[in-house]
Amino acid sequence: MKPTVELSMIVKDGASVLARCLQSVAPFVDRIIVGDTGSTDDSAAIARKFGAEVVSIPWEQDFSRARNRILEHRKCDWILVLDADEMLDATGGARIRQLIESHTVYAYHNPRWNYMRDMSARLGFQTAKPNPVMFEESRPYPAYVPLPTTRLFRSHPGIYYEDCVHETITKRLAALHLATGRADFVVHHFGHAEDAEADRQKKDELYHALGEKKLGTNPDDPQALIEMGLAELEHARRPAAALAHFERVCELSPESAAAWLYTGVCLVRLTKLPEALVRLERAADLGLQTGLLFQAVGDAHFHSGRFTQARAAYVQVADLGEASPLSEAKRGACDINLGSVAEGIRRMQRAVEAAPAYGELYDILAAASLQVGNLLLATQTLQARLHMGKPTDFHFKLAAVLQTEFKARQEAQAMQQIAS
Repeated sequence: MKPTVELSMIVKDGASVLARCLQSVAPFVDRIIVGDTGSTDDSAAIARKFGAEVVSIPWEQDFSRARNRILEHRKCDWILVLDADEMLDATGGARIRQLIESHTVYAYHNPRWNYMRDMSARLGFQTAKPNPVMFEESRPYPAYVPLPTTRLFRSHPGIYYEDCVHETITKRLAALHLATGRADFVVHHFGHAEDAEADRQKKDELYHALGEKKLGTNPDDPQALIEMGLAELEHARRPAAALAHFERVCELSPESAAAWLYTGVCLVRLTKLPEALVRLERAADLGLQTGLLFQAVGDAHFHSGRFTQARAAYVQVADLGEASPLSEAKRGACDINLGSVAEGIRRMQRAVEAAPAYGELYDILAAASLQVGNLLLATQTLQARLHMGKPTDFHFKLAAVLQTEFKARQEAQAMQQIAS
C-alpha cells in the first residue's frame, strides 16, 4: 500500500491567498486539515471548497500549540506543513510523492524561497538572489532569499512542534535520534513581498512579543538570543539592544560565526567602527564568507574614510554573486571618493533603477551628487525621494544645503554679470 500524505496548516484571515496555496497541493495530497484560529473572513469556506476538514482552535499566543492541536487530528502516514501565503510549484507534488516512499527517513529538510520586492532585501545573514521565475505566480518579484526549513515529516507521536515562535520539530527529531534527509522541493513564500506595510508591521510586533516570551523561558538559549537580536536589529531598529543579545551568544557559543557577524553589524550601526572590524574579522576566521559580512566590512571602512578597502569589500560582495543595489550604490560612492566620478554616479543611478522603491539609494545618490557639485542631479534625486514620503532630518538638511548652494551660484553669476 502506498504511503499517504496530508496537508496540515493553521490559518487566520488568509482568504486573499489561501486558494492559491490549496490549489498547489490539492492534486496530490490525500487529505487537507486546516486549523482556523479565529478568521473573520472566508478562509474556512475557501478551505472547504478544496475538500479540507476545518477545525476551530483557540489562538493562545503560541504557534507550536496551535500546530500541535492540528497534529492531534492527523490520519495519514506523512505530514506536509504550509502557511496560507505559501505554495508549491508544479514539480513539488511529484517530488514529495517520491520522498515519502522512504522506509528509513523520518523528516526532510527543504528550501523555502522568501520572495522580496527588491534585491536589497535580506533575512538574517542571507542576502537576496535574482528570481529565476520558476512559475508565473513568482514573476512580479525580482528577488528571493532562500532559507532552510523542515516541512515534510512522518506521522510519529514523538514528532511535534516546540517554541511559541519560530516553531520547529528539529529538536524533537534530534532528541529521538530519527534519521532525516535533504529534499529539493521548494516552499514558495510570498508574505514579505505581498503583505501591506501595516500588516507586516503587526506581524513583526507579534513575533517580537513572542520572541521575548520564548527567551524568558530559556534566557541562555543561543538560538532564541539570535532571533531576539535580529528582531531588535532589523524590525525595532535598536542596535544597542540587539548587540547585548548577540554578545551573550558569543559568550555562550564562542564558535558561532553568525553571532560574531551580528555583533559587528550592530557596532557598525552604532559607529563603533574599530570594534566592529575586530568582530567581523573573528566571523571571517570562523569560516563565514557571506555578502552580509563583506558589506559590513565595507561599511566600517567607508565610514572610517578608507575608501580603497571599502570598495574592495563591496567588490567581494559582487564576486560572491550577492551584490544588491545598496552594496552597488556604496561601491559607487567609493568610486567617487577615489576619483572615478562618472563611473560612481553611473553605478549609483543603476542601483536606483534596480530598486526604485528603496529610499536609501536616493539618499546616497543625492549626497554624492552634491559632493561632486552636480546640483541638478542632487535636486532631482532629492525631489524623487521626497515623493516617496517619510522625509527625515537628513532630507531637510540636504534641501537646506542645496538651497544655499543655488543661492551662492546665483549671487556669483550676478557678480560676474556686473563685472563684465
